[in-house]
Amino acid sequence: MMIETLLDPRFIGVVLTGVAVAATAFAVLQPLMEPDRLAQRMKLVSDEREAMRRRERERLAKKVTLRVEPKAYMKRVVEQFDLNRWLGTEAAKRQLMMAGYRGAGAETGFLFFRLIMPIVLTLGAVFYLFVLEVLDQSLMVRLGLVILATYLGIKAPELFLINKSKKRQSEVRLAWPDALDLTLICVESGMAVENAFRRVSTEIAAQSVVLAEELALMTAELSYLPDRRAAYENLSNRIGLDAVKAVTTALIQAERYGTPVGSALRVLSQESRDQRMNEAEKKAAALPPKLTVPMILFFLPVLFVAILTPAIIQITR
Repeated sequence: MMIETLLDPRFIGVVLTGVAVAATAFAVLQPLMEPDRLAQRMKLVSDEREAMRRRERERLAKKVTLRVEPKAYMKRVVEQFDLNRWLGTEAAKRQLMMAGYRGAGAETGFLFFRLIMPIVLTLGAVFYLFVLEVLDQSLMVRLGLVILATYLGIKAPELFLINKSKKRQSEVRLAWPDALDLTLICVESGMAVENAFRRVSTEIAAQSVVLAEELALMTAELSYLPDRRAAYENLSNRIGLDAVKAVTTALIQAERYGTPVGSALRVLSQESRDQRMNEAEKKAAALPPKLTVPMILFFLPVLFVAILTPAIIQITR
């Protein structure tokens, strides 16, 4: 009886239908029951990226200060001797901006050290040469060394600013083509120029803190300055690179005449990359002349000794 039931076509059809329904339900519900590993991995990547951005923002906030508060004693000395009238110049203010020092505090500190450094070095040279009498030279030679120390004290703050500005320019020069590429992507995606630079200033902080600072400051100036052209010109003056000046000029023309920004940014980005490659090739081409003197002084004598010594030994024998 049981065998007949199992061999009944209707029973077999019911069993096969149930198996088919169960398999269909399993096939439909299996993707819903299994975890989405791709979504989990993408979420982990997104969380890690946000954590990296947060760390870079914290590092940027800790290391970069847009304004420097003046010290009380420096401010008192500067105001008492009216150093801003005698030692302050427009070139010095521009050099301070290019070196990354802004505000009244930076200018006060520069004027203070511009007054103090010649006095300190002059007194030190007088004490070293005339009191301790370390150098046994004539009076004219020692006076010349004192004058030289005074001149170095006058030029020391300017040399410090020049060195600082060149370091900042070299860092910006390396990161500027990448920043232009990011800006081009943002602009072509439909973002406004102001929002694009704000986004780029956040993304480029991992590569160049200096450029991120300058772009963030330009974005802030675009928000509150009545003339947007002034914000672009301030960026060009603070960095002092021809590539940055070309981009700011293109942005000013786009603001005035309504020309497309994307095509100009694409051309300028390629020019910046070509310029960076040309500088690298120039440095590589300058290596052989620079290595000539060390090779003559250090390699060739050792090479001659290694080659001629066995022959000299055989000849003497």
